[in-house]
Amino acid sequence: MSDDPADASAGTDEVEGPAVAVATRAPDAIRDRLALALDTDDLVDALRLAKELAPWFGVAKVGLELFSAAGPEAVGRLVDMGYDVFVDLKMFDIPTTVEKAARVVGSLGARYLTLHARDDGPMLRAGADGFRDGASRAGLEEPIALAVTVLTSDDGAPPHILPRRVALAAESGCGGIVCAATDLREARQIAPRLFTVVPGIRPSGAAVHDQARPATPRAALDAGADLLVIGRAVTQASDHAAAAVALVQELL
Repeated sequence: MSDDPADASAGTDEVEGPAVAVATRAPDAIRDRLALALDTDDLVDALRLAKELAPWFGVAKVGLELFSAAGPEAVGRLVDMGYDVFVDLKMFDIPTTVEKAARVVGSLGARYLTLHARDDGPMLRAGADGFRDGASRAGLEEPIALAVTVLTSDDGAPPHILPRRVALAAESGCGGIVCAATDLREARQIAPRLFTVVPGIRPSGAAVHDQARPATPRAALDAGADLLVIGRAVTQASDHAAAAVALVQELL
């Protein structure tokens, strides 16, 4: 029996139309590209949300808040639930410290880890190498280190920042970047092989909260995003499942 909590509702896609089937599970081609941001300091609450929303999300994001509260346990529990885990710590320190910390995260089974892509190639290289090494030593699949370029809450970064950070990410051995949907075209021109993650996703009509450069799910995918990060638009909705269904329906 699979450990994936979404499997209990799998199979309906083959016997019902897409509009009906998505109410119980997103098609894998969409589900695998949606990351659920578990922005809470309560592990029990995070796991409850993760279980409830697993039919529509294939990736779970553990940020500073949840990692500070529950650390490795949060990562391990989500891995055991069948999620690809995205550890969003935006590491930024001296190369040795970042390398050692990234190695620990890699050994936990995380699939993605964020590093700040400021003007520090040695630090990015150390983080990417440490992350891969930790996974390798644990006998796990090679993970993807993500360089954070310009935050989606930042609408005042000088125009030269994005291309410089994207190029630095590629040169430093990162497998991907985090950027706004509006930055995807330029980023793809600079480093077309990098995996692209877009936060600040807001379904049509949803509140933008503190995001200065949000995008709808459809717009982000059409722009070339590989993975979309969605949090409050679903986790703070009065009906989590209904919000997730509406989100997926925008992508069909």
